[in-house]
Amino acid sequence: MASQYPLNTAQDAEIEKLLRCRKDFPVLSKLMNGKRLAYLDSASSSQKPQAMIDSMTEVVELGYANIHRGLYAYSQELTSAYETVRQKIADLICADSDKEIVFTRNATDGINLVAHSWGRKFLKESDEIILSVMEHHANIVPWQLLQADIGFKIRTIPILENGALDLEAYAQLINERTKMVGIVHVSNALGTINPVKDMIATAKAFNPEIITLIDGSQSIVHCEIDVTDMDCDFFIMTGHKFFSTTGVGALYGKYNVLDTMSPYQGGGDMIDRVSFSGTTYKEPPYRFEAGTPPFVQVIGMGAATDYFTALDMEVIQRHEHNLLQYMESSLREIEGVRIIGNAPDKAAVVSFTMDGLQTADVAAILDQCGVAVRTGHHCCMPLMEALQIDGTIRASLAMYSVREDIDQLIEGLYKARGLLL
Repeated sequence: MASQYPLNTAQDAEIEKLLRCRKDFPVLSKLMNGKRLAYLDSASSSQKPQAMIDSMTEVVELGYANIHRGLYAYSQELTSAYETVRQKIADLICADSDKEIVFTRNATDGINLVAHSWGRKFLKESDEIILSVMEHHANIVPWQLLQADIGFKIRTIPILENGALDLEAYAQLINERTKMVGIVHVSNALGTINPVKDMIATAKAFNPEIITLIDGSQSIVHCEIDVTDMDCDFFIMTGHKFFSTTGVGALYGKYNVLDTMSPYQGGGDMIDRVSFSGTTYKEPPYRFEAGTPPFVQVIGMGAATDYFTALDMEVIQRHEHNLLQYMESSLREIEGVRIIGNAPDKAAVVSFTMDGLQTADVAAILDQCGVAVRTGHHCCMPLMEALQIDGTIRASLAMYSVREDIDQLIEGLYKARGLLL
């Protein structure tokens, strides 16, 4: 397949400039098992730039204080820094207002919030929701837990042989009982980029009241995100895949939808007034942020946002796309390798199997070669069942990935074949 981004000298220079970012990620200069680190597990969790690390260290070392309630300088300064990140995330995904950004612990927490605060209030036993077969467990299990209480029906969008969703089947699933559609934007297991804008439009054309939720855990680092143009009701992201730390994420919700929802958890900053005769709650997004917030992590996510938005997304996409093509063509040269998922629109994720070899055995040898990959079902067991496989080896790229990482992977796979077959 011809490159979507044919290179010229100027573009080579742009990518070379982008790759200077590698020096900003301390771990990329380290060794693993005495070998150069080829980190190919960014879909699981990205590496962290020094600027993000420093921002969190500075909070803890030089001016730590709880936020929102303190009237002294440290508290006021951190409160301002925390709330500034809300606007940064709103700008990142083109939300209309920072009041549409709820800080969460991660993407899973965000989906659970929607399931409990929106789903528990508005779903009835006679209703249906639509999920895709390629959803991460985080966008399946919360709905199943709620389904056990309420009794609504979950319908699933099947996939085609190439790993793309069956859009004709999807359109047929939508009916007068459909109340919500939840879709992963980029599959963490296959790299498939789903046409979520078109899928949202299909649902809204049938019934504008259908609520749409997009899991953007992977897409936030590979795609331009414009939630207003996409017209989704909810968009979920997690910090640790976005060059930030664990324990923090963000939920976007249209304000008019958030304003209809009841609190997810109680206590702390989400209250307006508490009395044993009755409690009132703050407006969105604050009513969904109970307890002491993870302000150190949020400030770190803000630093990661600053770092990421200073880069050129078009150059990132071109670089990752060309690496993806190089990796796929290199893998196809190895006898017995089968790439799982060849959708026409893919992000920088490749899943594959090797005939006659167990994925865990291959990964163990790659580890000794300094290559970090992920194996198993990737929290997508229904997808693996649909593909009729137990799991895959997954190599995932990021903006800091280079051809040497792929070459090291390929060399390790040849070594695995030689030792295990």
